[in-house]
Amino acid sequence: MRTTETASHSENSTLRKVPTLSLASYTTGSSAEKSKFIDELFTGLKEYGFIILKDHNVKAADLHKAYEILEKFYSLPTAVKESYISPNAGFQRGYTPFGKEHAKDSPVMDLKEFWHVGRVLAADSELRNVYPENIWPTKELPEFQTHFVKLFNALEEAGNVMLEALTMPLEVDKDFFARMTKDGNSILRLLHYPPIPDGVDPRCVRAAAHEDINFITILPAATASGLQLKDRDGTWLDVDSEPDTLIVDVGDMLARLTNDVLPSTTHRVINPQDGTNGHRYSMPFFMHPHPQAMLSCLPSCKGTGAKYADITGQDFLMQRLREIGLLK
Repeated sequence: MRTTETASHSENSTLRKVPTLSLASYTTGSSAEKSKFIDELFTGLKEYGFIILKDHNVKAADLHKAYEILEKFYSLPTAVKESYISPNAGFQRGYTPFGKEHAKDSPVMDLKEFWHVGRVLAADSELRNVYPENIWPTKELPEFQTHFVKLFNALEEAGNVMLEALTMPLEVDKDFFARMTKDGNSILRLLHYPPIPDGVDPRCVRAAAHEDINFITILPAATASGLQLKDRDGTWLDVDSEPDTLIVDVGDMLARLTNDVLPSTTHRVINPQDGTNGHRYSMPFFMHPHPQAMLSCLPSCKGTGAKYADITGQDFLMQRLREIGLLK
């Protein structure tokens, strides 16, 4: 995905652009390069709620293959896709049909369908009674399971590195986030935005303005443009990313932990603006803590007082799933 950013921040400011950082400068760089990455990551997330990541561990060939598989799956008949709807509440695994989810407080549904891949647990894991089982379209696409489990693991690895980098400016132990996200309820969402259908409610967009629920979201560059974030002055800013980069944004859980020092930024996916009306595929990885992790304001961020009450990761997730229409 490559879009052009033209929105000005104010009369006295230069054009705003989400910063692009090299993850390799943190993982294999010098001490100075590592320190610079930490500073730029923290500043970028604080200023925009978003950064773009290059030189990461997720292979470009794996991303290309993933989009090929998604195109095949979403070309299947509706009845076949609907046979993979999860029997569990909340659509946390398997297929979610077109028009089922809406943004918090939105009166209309988003123009998308998607598939959820969750963590693959060990046979003796206590969380098997908490997390739903994954669902796989093995008959139609034998490679689906292997490929998306691999992608899930690679995106989680990148997320763990970035969260570790945030521990220094947030003044917590280096393993603080690693302990919270171990066996976390993370989700890889495999999205399809079909061409906008005739006669659709004009208020509907591909993804209405919203904030993410989780710690951080890691989004491989999509197959078409449309992603926008709301800048600090209320301007909608196109998110410009090169192919095979990862777009990273702050979710509500990290915003709660940091007392909005790292804010959860409103973003959306708008309908095609260039006269085309094609398909768009996207694969956000929502990085969550484990269910009993307590979302409590960090001491370094408390300032004059915590804005939010303590809540577990699981309780907060269930609350938000109800708000977006995926859980009754």
